Amino acid sequence: MDRASQCRPALALLLCLATLPLTAEPRHSADLVFPLERWHNHGSCIVEAPNGALIVCWFHGSGERKADDVVILGSRLDPNNERWTPPFLLADTPGFPDTNCCMIVDPKERLWLFWPTIQANLWESALMNYKISSNYLVPKKAPVWETEKVLHMKPGAAFPDTVRRKTAEYLSHTTLSPRAIEWASHNFQQADDKLTRRIGWFTRAHPYITENGRMLVGLYSDGFSFSMVAYTDDWGNQWRFSEPIVGGGNIQPSFARTQEGLLVAYMRDNGPPPKRVHVSESNDEGETWSKVYDHPQLFNPGAGLELMNLQDGRMLAIYNDTERGRHRLAVSISDNDGKSYPITRHLEAVNPGEGSFHYPSIIQTKDGMLHATYSYFVNDPVSGESVKSIKHATFTVDWVEAGNDSPQE
Repeated sequence: MDRASQCRPALALLLCLATLPLTAEPRHSADLVFPLERWHNHGSCIVEAPNGALIVCWFHGSGERKADDVVILGSRLDPNNERWTPPFLLADTPGFPDTNCCMIVDPKERLWLFWPTIQANLWESALMNYKISSNYLVPKKAPVWETEKVLHMKPGAAFPDTVRRKTAEYLSHTTLSPRAIEWASHNFQQADDKLTRRIGWFTRAHPYITENGRMLVGLYSDGFSFSMVAYTDDWGNQWRFSEPIVGGGNIQPSFARTQEGLLVAYMRDNGPPPKRVHVSESNDEGETWSKVYDHPQLFNPGAGLELMNLQDGRMLAIYNDTERGRHRLAVSISDNDGKSYPITRHLEAVNPGEGSFHYPSIIQTKDGMLHATYSYFVNDPVSGESVKSIKHATFTVDWVEAGNDSPQE
């Protein structure tokens, strides 16, 4: 073999090593999607577009519980740009508040937007809507929607009996306080009423698309104070509904999958103490759900959260890790399907009363980076009034792993 031939393998090895990514240092950065303002801005959701752009939605207005000027706004961070676009309108039902929006990009690269219209300034009057767009990346313009529909809720005929059975099962493991008995009686009456069980359901966290192409949309009802799943196997031509996920105030479900294939829902705790993230599992792709139980480790003060699978299969939760207050926002990672979360780092941590950081949304983009958006409420240092924005944090998995923060409260 001549000298040139002997050098070729070494040269190939060097060229191969040169193309490998360098090990990145753990990093974190954050910015506001728009400047702080006195308007109410809340309930964001973030997605990645096929071209790498980030899109965030949120609701904006005077306050959804008292005013009818609340609309769904959006902004986009295009690749190689440093600033989010000025907010643009995503949805507005004139004369009614539109709230609690969420988004997902499907395998056909279409953008879906889900949100409820609140018909009587009460959450129990929510009516679900959704839009679909294939044209949502035009510079400086809002998406062009080719589909807009009402997601009519029609729980199955077994709904009343299932509510009774699951409520009795849940209460059999708790102390039957007068409040619990009153709650159960109220739910039974609502379940028997056809109109009541068909309205008042709405979204909070990302939908979830299974490997087989089923889209699950997590829904909850403030009237019932429990959750349910709308799902479609044909991209919205037909919607079906899971059995109710009944527990002690378990709302706003977010989904991930275990290594064994079970779907897991984490939910906000809107019930009595102890205040913990509520959990349920499904072994049939979201159609039926196990008894709701408290997570042994994850606190929840009655605030929204999200659960996701990292690209390596581990679970990540983003949540307020307190039993009272939304002044701490944590990211935790589990390597045993959520049984425990030994790794925690905070995106925000201040003293009670110094700020509120809540309703988080999180994704991992194709490049492995984590992107979270969340409601960012602080007091103006001059006027003392509450000012609000949506904050966007970008960080690596290594950044979370590099800082094992103080134990939860």
